[in-house]
Amino acid sequence: MNNQEIEYPLAIRPNDGEALEVKEGLLWVRMPIPIKGLDYINLYLIEDENGWTMVDSGFNSELIKDLWEDIFRTKLKGKPVTRLICTHFHPDHMGLAGWITSRWKIPLTMTFGEWTFGRMLYLEAAEQTPEFVVDFYRSVGFNDKMLERVKSRGFNHFSRAMTEVPMGFDRIVDNEIIRIGSRDWKIVVGHGHCPEHACLYSEADGILISGDQILPRITPHIGVYPAEPMANPLKQFIDSIDTFMKLPADTLVLPAHNDVFTGLHNQLEYYQSHHEDRLNRLKAACVSPQSAIDLLPVLFDRELSDSDKGLAISEGLAHCHYLVGEGELDRECGDDGVWRFHRAGAVRAAVA
Repeated sequence: MNNQEIEYPLAIRPNDGEALEVKEGLLWVRMPIPIKGLDYINLYLIEDENGWTMVDSGFNSELIKDLWEDIFRTKLKGKPVTRLICTHFHPDHMGLAGWITSRWKIPLTMTFGEWTFGRMLYLEAAEQTPEFVVDFYRSVGFNDKMLERVKSRGFNHFSRAMTEVPMGFDRIVDNEIIRIGSRDWKIVVGHGHCPEHACLYSEADGILISGDQILPRITPHIGVYPAEPMANPLKQFIDSIDTFMKLPADTLVLPAHNDVFTGLHNQLEYYQSHHEDRLNRLKAACVSPQSAIDLLPVLFDRELSDSDKGLAISEGLAHCHYLVGEGELDRECGDDGVWRFHRAGAVRAAVA
């Protein structure tokens, strides 16, 4: 086990709407967001010769627009924003991308997978929840009351959280080098939390802007959703851990939530043990067929409200699908249309 504990070397953080210099030409900005349990997001500004590169934009809100305008006036040394890089498509990261790119007349820079997914979800907004979404939640074991909640919320919450996602973008790819000011930044793509998450790594300075791929204090959300109901994102996330383990242990990590930290390998090893624990819990519970909703108490030690169960179900499915992919669980659909999981071969052996 790695001996380097998580540390927070700056010992301070910027207030909402303020900018704190982490290194020369590198600013940490903190913005409030209306997401339960997170409350704020970290965004970053990197100085170039003739302007600034923004890393992530923040949630779509008039408050955050006003806070950005104040930073534009007071913190950028009279220079414009010349590039916006969004690490991934989630609204707290990409929500103001349309406004920023229009405000500064600049392109949006992202990986192909993240721009495509964000653009698709923005355009797919609908007042009525599509039937395939309802069917998905029925298949994981939601009861009639929970399904009514799914139907009543509609399918436009994503578009409300976003300004218009630009029709075009500049693509970045894994291992690409982007020169910004005095630094070369290598694009390091991670998977699992989202399709094609872009992190930025400066080897010369030992800095990683990690977005949501690597966070202190909490584990990134890894979930299965209606758009890809048989996905195995936890396998992708665990495989990505090996990619980031290759970075130096003393890397300074600039995450999207919580505080700037060191102890990268320690945190990655924690992710491995955290997920291993939950996978073991599932295997122990699935001696008989269990739906995803049945398995929530196995994975979560606290009582979940109905509003929490959507995220919890998606995480539970991610763990179940990982075990199916490893050949340790079987997945079968019952006559009621509900998917149930059991140890591989267990039901067949019981019948025999």
